[in-house]
Amino acid sequence: MTGPTPLADLARERLAWRGAGKCFVLTNGCFDLLHPGHVALLEAARREGDLLVVALNSDASLRGLKGEGRPVVPETERAEALLALEAVDRVVLYDEPTPIEAIRALLPYVLVKGADWATAQVVGRAEVEAAGGRLVRVALVPGRSTSAIVDRIRQP
Repeated sequence: MTGPTPLADLARERLAWRGAGKCFVLTNGCFDLLHPGHVALLEAARREGDLLVVALNSDASLRGLKGEGRPVVPETERAEALLALEAVDRVVLYDEPTPIEAIRALLPYVLVKGADWATAQVVGRAEVEAAGGRLVRVALVPGRSTSAIVDRIRQP
């Protein structure tokens, strides 16, 4: 895979994975300026199941969340970088502010988010748990964030 998978195609593929007894995990984020904190999160997520799907904010979605000047890296390149990682099996883009539609369409067995998100604030948690899945919160690597990197770059 070199690029994102359309949601409809991924939903069909998910049925085959379930039929084969595969446990698939989903995490989401912007992943602008991929860094070691991202890699640690993705590797931890992958250890939770057989396959890892990353729901990736599109450029429009990311810009809406982070403001003008973001993303630094376009969505196609962010998806390509994620797919180059051994931990990541598929990437799906979403244009909305949250990945709720992708989560509802895919209903992963495990939903993974960074521990900076309070359990009650994790988008899709209720839907995943109602379908028999679970939420896993992963500890973050201290001092590693894209926003911090961007801030350092922009300082004179």
